[in-house]
Amino acid sequence: MSHDSTAAPEAAARKLSGRRRKEIVAVLLFSGGPIFESSIPLSVFGIDRQDAGVPRYRLLVCGGEEGPLRTTGGLELSAPHGLEAISRAGTVVVPAWRSITSPPPEEALDALRRAHEEGARIVGLCTGAFVLAAAGLLDGRPATTHWMYAPTLAKRYPSVHVDPRELFVDDGDVLTSAGTAAGIDLCLHIVRTDHGNEAAGALARRLVVPPRRSGGQERYLDRSLPEEIGADPLAEVVAWALEHLHEQFDVETLAARAYMSRRTFDRRFRSLTGSAPLQWLITQRVLQAQRLLETSDYSVDEVAGRCGFRSPVALRGHFRRQLGSSPAAYRAAYRARRPQGDRPTDTEPTPGPGPVPQGPPPTPYPEGGPVPLQTRRTPAPVGPPAPSENGRELYVGGRAALPGQRSGA
Repeated sequence: MSHDSTAAPEAAARKLSGRRRKEIVAVLLFSGGPIFESSIPLSVFGIDRQDAGVPRYRLLVCGGEEGPLRTTGGLELSAPHGLEAISRAGTVVVPAWRSITSPPPEEALDALRRAHEEGARIVGLCTGAFVLAAAGLLDGRPATTHWMYAPTLAKRYPSVHVDPRELFVDDGDVLTSAGTAAGIDLCLHIVRTDHGNEAAGALARRLVVPPRRSGGQERYLDRSLPEEIGADPLAEVVAWALEHLHEQFDVETLAARAYMSRRTFDRRFRSLTGSAPLQWLITQRVLQAQRLLETSDYSVDEVAGRCGFRSPVALRGHFRRQLGSSPAAYRAAYRARRPQGDRPTDTEPTPGPGPVPQGPPPTPYPEGGPVPLQTRRTPAPVGPPAPSENGRELYVGGRAALPGQRSGA
């Protein structure tokens, strides 16, 4: 989902250097980067589609380190430009970084900082957000990345406001996106920002993708937690919670099973996962409900009971906040998009309350559904809502926060 963004005052005041123009796009490639993510900005900004009504960009492909650059499948690439070419670009895109555990080259980080200081628009696709964060360009800003890496980004860079729900976040002169396909969404958004809806629509038709996708990353989240929790004593408590989602229990129950006070448990859980335990538990219950709606004929009331919600009203509220749809509408849209023979029947077994299959469902909205909101920046609500009613979580320094919350707020 997205909201209109107002750039920070210091960013708004920054002037684009005379030698930089936004239509000159530098794509910064590193060895070990996946070829799919790397190819997205090359295709969007590097192909002349003026015959289709898409204004032309000038593409500079830059090597972020000495080549040749090795990519997916052992392919080797040779970038025609080095880091010096970034000095001519008004838009700099980092499509991916090879490892979320290793630091990017300092020379590349310096080039990104200089470009930003001179007014260039800096874009990080998927794990490219880790490069922007390492350069300090995300400090105090909202950002997103692939949901699987969001807790790690939040823990490693505590001053970044990581929102794992968004497809992309536009914070004015710094933009980030979630995984692979969301990189296309963000590139289309950039074209839309630069040249309007008509140009972005023409480009979307050429790419055979929707001009705007509905929803965010919520429906693709799985039940897992970061790998580093595996050896922690809390892993046993988390496993118990996932096995007993059909029961009504709260975070106090989990804290007791961990032999911790609620405050200690909250702090420990957040330090390991970047998520508040209450919000994590609500998300798991919604995901359970989502899969039961897809794979069973239980009524919405029965689904609520089998997912540990105290009432169908609670299920509907959290489901709508996380997935943007009511449970009934989600089921109808999901089944409408499935082949007739794949739909559950009265003779098919229905899942019990235990673990359910993994994997993301198809997008529940037909094309032309709700328009996504792409940036996080919104006015904060008057008075914080109760945590149990906040279906969306924002990681701020490894802690869950309310949408619109900033550091020191």
